[in-house]
Amino acid sequence: MNTTLNAKRIAVVGLGLSGLATVRFLLAQGVKPVLMDSRPKPAGLEQIAADKVDGIYLGEFDANRLAQMDMIILSPGLAVSHPAIRFAKAQGVEVIGDVELFARFNQKPVIAITGSNGKSTVTSLVTDMLLQSGINALAAGNIGLPVLDALRQLDTDVFVLELSSFQLDTISSLQSRASCLLNVSADHLDRYADMAAYTASKQQVFQHTALTVYNQADVRTYPGATAGNAARIAISLLTTEFTAGAAIDSQADYGITEYQGERWLKVAGTPLLAISKLALSGSHNQFNALAAAALALSVGASRDAIATTLQRFTGLAHRCQLVLSHKGIRWVNDSKATNIGATLAAIAGLKPEVSGKLILIAGGDAKGADVSELQPVLQRDVNYLITLGQDGPAIAALYPQAIQVKDIVAAVQQAVKLAKNGDMVLLSPACASLDMFKSYVHRGELFAKTVQELAL
Repeated sequence: MNTTLNAKRIAVVGLGLSGLATVRFLLAQGVKPVLMDSRPKPAGLEQIAADKVDGIYLGEFDANRLAQMDMIILSPGLAVSHPAIRFAKAQGVEVIGDVELFARFNQKPVIAITGSNGKSTVTSLVTDMLLQSGINALAAGNIGLPVLDALRQLDTDVFVLELSSFQLDTISSLQSRASCLLNVSADHLDRYADMAAYTASKQQVFQHTALTVYNQADVRTYPGATAGNAARIAISLLTTEFTAGAAIDSQADYGITEYQGERWLKVAGTPLLAISKLALSGSHNQFNALAAAALALSVGASRDAIATTLQRFTGLAHRCQLVLSHKGIRWVNDSKATNIGATLAAIAGLKPEVSGKLILIAGGDAKGADVSELQPVLQRDVNYLITLGQDGPAIAALYPQAIQVKDIVAAVQQAVKLAKNGDMVLLSPACASLDMFKSYVHRGELFAKTVQELAL
């Protein structure tokens, strides 16, 4: 493969984390790529010696220069529909992403995970389940570690890849032992023409896989033509009675079962763990646990290791994370809820655990989504709504007596005035953060810091 690359004129377009990892990988293969980025000073570019590459071009993309390439390796942050990229494709230039380049070199088993929400949690769970089983698994992709940096870690047994729709748009040959589409809800509609286009992007995860894992309650996740004849596992939260003596079958149903007077996770047809022993809270995390179990079993994890992981794994930062419990009030940071589906899942999962009132803080950049989808749940399950950000007014319009504030500090101040013993204050924005913050992490950290300062 590297011989083929050496014969090509290659441009790396977009020099973020994955772009710089791509440059490092190409240099290690003896390839001197052309580098391009629309920003005048991309962070980290100083790490690349200018004499090792075939030119660095910053600012507006030169479509004619791109059209002279044989291959463009495109950052997931840049759309294939960008005019300069589209022009190059029309001239016959191959456009791929770093995950596709990974796929062409990789020879290890892959688990591929996508979905509008929950994919980082499931990716982390699967990785931990495999490590607990003695299998050297490595999480990479959208979760943080670029796939081409991961590929250089030669002692890896299994790659567990979190894949965004943007990454899936530029893959064609990734093969996986198992792949999962957790859910599909409105997101990135500022980049995709409609929900059908966004769903089709997510469905790409089912290409060239041996096993598909999907959501019984979400028809958009059902494997279509891209899945071919792959085996299928549907994950469901429906509760059934368990019949003693049933055999373990990896293709059997995954869901919730009544067993020994409790509700248990049912994995491969048999009870695995009482839900009361799960370290994660909420029904959405019961679903995530089941999906992770199915994926981990497909590459050799043990049931004991899966159960142990589920009793220890307390969740990821900024994903339904309890930041303070004081005076009977719980403050939960779900800043990673950057779309409507994530917020709906958080409310559905946490509301049954709230003995008092649920106070929701929401708002930010809705990325073109129709926020009216929130209205039925807001009016049924939320007792107080506090909004902020660019699309805060649109969300506030869905709820009588919504309180609009200018920033996260003011939001916490309002919540402190409202909250009483038994209540939960939930930051779950249903929106991206970049209208007001550096990232969802920055938003969550500021929320947690403000809560510690004002709610104690």
